[in-house]
Amino acid sequence: MSAGQKNRSDKNLGAHLRDAGLTALICLPLAFPMFGFQLVPGGEGGNVKTFGTSVELRFFWVIIALIVIFLGRLLISLLSSKAFSKQVVGAQPRSVNTQSMSSITPWLGPGILGVALLWPWFPFVDRWLVDLGILVLTYIMLGWGLNIVVGLAGLLDLGYVAFYAVGAYSYALIALNFDLTFWQCLPLAGIFAAMFGILLGFPVLRLRGDYLAIVTLGFGEIIRIVLLNWSDLTNGPDGLSGIPRPTFFGLPFKNDGSGTNFHSFFGLEYTSMHRIIFLYYLILVLALITNFVTERIRLLPVGRAWEALREDEIACRSLGINPRNTKLTAFAIGAMFAGFAGSFFATRQAFISPESFTFIESAIILAIVVLGGMGSQMGVVLAAIFLIGMTELFRELEQFRMLAFGAGMVAIMIWRPRGLLTKRKPSIRIAHTVDFK
Repeated sequence: MSAGQKNRSDKNLGAHLRDAGLTALICLPLAFPMFGFQLVPGGEGGNVKTFGTSVELRFFWVIIALIVIFLGRLLISLLSSKAFSKQVVGAQPRSVNTQSMSSITPWLGPGILGVALLWPWFPFVDRWLVDLGILVLTYIMLGWGLNIVVGLAGLLDLGYVAFYAVGAYSYALIALNFDLTFWQCLPLAGIFAAMFGILLGFPVLRLRGDYLAIVTLGFGEIIRIVLLNWSDLTNGPDGLSGIPRPTFFGLPFKNDGSGTNFHSFFGLEYTSMHRIIFLYYLILVLALITNFVTERIRLLPVGRAWEALREDEIACRSLGINPRNTKLTAFAIGAMFAGFAGSFFATRQAFISPESFTFIESAIILAIVVLGGMGSQMGVVLAAIFLIGMTELFRELEQFRMLAFGAGMVAIMIWRPRGLLTKRKPSIRIAHTVDFK
């Protein structure tokens, strides 16, 4: 390296350091109120006493936050610098990265499926990790359902949690009032959710973009408010409890001595872990069915119509495709899978309330679809594992847990702005044949 190049690199490094320091300085007014105070109940042990509580000053956390901001901004600045990437990383051709990703992607799905099938039986997996797997699989199923509406049909839906709530409450009300089993209520919950999907689809047939997002957001809030205020049916904010649990072909997992149960039938010692593992494989099967049906529908004319509608609605009309029916089928099928996931949520929790179906749930599901890559099934899986799994792993950080969630989303948007997997297998391939006769 010559003296001129060394001076330029030192100058660039100094500019990066100044930029990172200026960013940390700008964030200081935000970091101090976010990390510098903590309310301590009881009015003892703090610096500033208030009514029954005390405010504890935490300058150490402010310093740590500023250091993290400084280092994060410096890392982003260095990685975005072309000169630095050519000198340090070596500036590999873009084709090499594409080839490496294309060689890894075919093995990614079978590898994740193998891990998912064996997850409860790994020696390091305890009950908490199995519950975490159930939560991740639930969001994967919801993400695949919303991927039909957003990723394939190109319809921005911010009220997807409404269909999730309809499925959960449909299952709970039918099971409690008509004494039906989980397997009997599951298809009914999906049908009710699909009906609400069609009900939402009719008013938004002529809406696009931001206007469509506003209407779907309002629909989700309407459903939540109805569940909150219709106390005679939904029990209002108190929710519904005592929801029946699913059985293994009629064998319950209870140990109340009332009859033959799962453990006595197979001669096993009673443990509540068996029910958790059964719920894990139940949501795994439901998620795999969702993926299988979605992939098959993509190959049908209605699936290709969804993708054509996503690209250009005017061109769809010119080709004779009915946008009304296409949108309604997307809303109905996506809502049906949300209804299935809602029924599983209700039977897993045995208690539901309107607080479980707020807008933040729709935002998380939409973030999974967008960050995974629009229309990519495997991208939804990776995004759900990253966002949901990371958030739960940082649960011990308490108030900093959502900061980790936001940091993960920012990291994906910086390094993969179009999603984790931007390329997916085409829905249909056109074979070009040449006849030399």
